[in-house]
Amino acid sequence: MNFLLSIKEAFSSLAANKMRSLLTVLGIVIGVGAVIAVLSISRGAEASIIGQIESIGTNVIYVMRGNRAEGVKNPRYLTLSDVEALNNRLRAPHIQWASPMMSSQTSFSLGNESHTAGLVGSIPVYQYTMDIQLSEGDFFTDDDVDSRRAVIVLGPELAERLTGKRSEVVGLSVRVNNYPFRVIGVSKAKGGNQFNNPDMQAYIPITTMQMRVSRQSAPDSVDLIMIQAQDAESVNAAIAEAREVLRRTHRLSTRQADDFSITNQEDILSLANSITNVLTVFLAGIAGISLLVGGIGIMNIMLVSVTERTQEIGLRKALGARKSDIKMQFLTESALLSLLGGVLGIGLAWIIGQIVARVASNAGTEIVPVIGLDAIALATLFSLAVGLFFGIYPAIRAANLEPVEALRYE
Repeated sequence: MNFLLSIKEAFSSLAANKMRSLLTVLGIVIGVGAVIAVLSISRGAEASIIGQIESIGTNVIYVMRGNRAEGVKNPRYLTLSDVEALNNRLRAPHIQWASPMMSSQTSFSLGNESHTAGLVGSIPVYQYTMDIQLSEGDFFTDDDVDSRRAVIVLGPELAERLTGKRSEVVGLSVRVNNYPFRVIGVSKAKGGNQFNNPDMQAYIPITTMQMRVSRQSAPDSVDLIMIQAQDAESVNAAIAEAREVLRRTHRLSTRQADDFSITNQEDILSLANSITNVLTVFLAGIAGISLLVGGIGIMNIMLVSVTERTQEIGLRKALGARKSDIKMQFLTESALLSLLGGVLGIGLAWIIGQIVARVASNAGTEIVPVIGLDAIALATLFSLAVGLFFGIYPAIRAANLEPVEALRYE
């Protein structure tokens, strides 16, 4: 039988049972749409996460207390003395600067307005490490750190929620954990998400943070030290210098393991990629189950079609149709069902992606779903393969019907 003729007859057969064909296709539509949507949304989320990490810079290094890899017990706390030693250019020439960091979720209030947001305590160079630009006012100074002044720089969104405006805020007094702080600056908007939104953060001198906001586990201790290397090519040298400096300040012998951990942006990017890839495969696998369910639906409807058209099959075989012709006819029908479902599934994936993007945007997270040609090709070809696979048994069953028995069937 001519292939084009098989396609024409398949269309006629499916058109004769429009509602049944539509319901059968629905399973494939949902399966393909879910698979492509998961892949596109995960790519958009990955791009958003990586973009935020890279915006900090590829030459940023993080130092944290403890070393789980070596099983170090009771490690020393990181302190401001460690930061001072790291900022010694004679001991660490490849380190541009090191800045301590303490952070907490804190209550901010002004008049009747009260909000909980992130508060960061650090030193002036933190502004350059994190590329914090100001829309008005100034960042705090070394003198503010030494004097433990109660001064604060607000993120624009936090400033708007407290005062109702993003400008002309400098000079106002806000309360942080019921302590009054004078606003000296407002940062420029960067955007973010509910997990990390710099526009909803505030910045104060780390000494003020230690005294008025955060309880210290040890004198002068800090949560984290951020190091900025001279450039991306100096990262490895800066890590080696930081390790040597900290081992000296922590008085570790050659036999003792590091009681701190050093991580750079490349490690974080690699971890982020690994996590998103695992989640993508996991979610795509779950979504792919609906494709199998749709395939079973195709098999079921094709078996019903074989039963309904038994006499037609018998008549065709009596007029000279070969087994291969009958197989071709039913395989073409099942393939058309799955292929049609795949095409409609692409449209469904686009709609799902737009809905997720809109919901994420309203929640403060910018995710732009990326529907790649590879995802479309993979999902469409897989749906076609499902249709052919689940159409084989009904096609073989139809081809093996005996003409005489088929003609006598009622």
